[in-house]
Amino acid sequence: MRKLWTLLLSVFMITTFTACGGPTGASTDKKASTSTPASSESKQTASNTSKTLVVYFSCSGNTKKLAQTAATALNADIYEIVPKKPYTDNDLNYNDESTRATVEQKDDKARPALKDKNANIAAYDKIVIAYPIWWGQAPRIVDTFLESYDFSGKTIAPICTSGGSDVGSSADYLKSITRGSANWKPGKKFSPSASAQELKSLFD
Repeated sequence: MRKLWTLLLSVFMITTFTACGGPTGASTDKKASTSTPASSESKQTASNTSKTLVVYFSCSGNTKKLAQTAATALNADIYEIVPKKPYTDNDLNYNDESTRATVEQKDDKARPALKDKNANIAAYDKIVIAYPIWWGQAPRIVDTFLESYDFSGKTIAPICTSGGSDVGSSADYLKSITRGSANWKPGKKFSPSASAQELKSLFD
């Protein structure tokens, strides 16, 4: 009888030990499954360090249209350079030597104030700078923008719109006044109605 009792007790202990092993294994599987999102999140964070930003300044809307197409083509974020004091139609009267834009463009030290300095430049590796041509150069407010942030290590692609002038020396001048050492692509002029296909190769 004692032997039978000992045998039954042994069977009971073995059964209990085996049953307890189940949750341990399940717990291990659960840990393995929760580590997957962490791994995906790490990859996502890494990819975020390779984003593109399209920065533009536009008064008439032509450069804005080009910038929006570029942002679509490059799957990029977009940021508008906004002057603290907006430009009026009178400010842009090319036939009046005393107008605001004419006076600014004749003075390479002019730096119109920005409405804000909220562009998160540090979050991007590639930056498109889109601007109109005013008197052969980018508007001086673009100079203000490029001197307001550190572009070290960034790759910059300058693009412009113009009713007649080509990109000329405008991109070279912007490069010369930009804060930080950046890798500049050659400047290019586009029609405001340029296609996304035309703009896909800006960083090639």
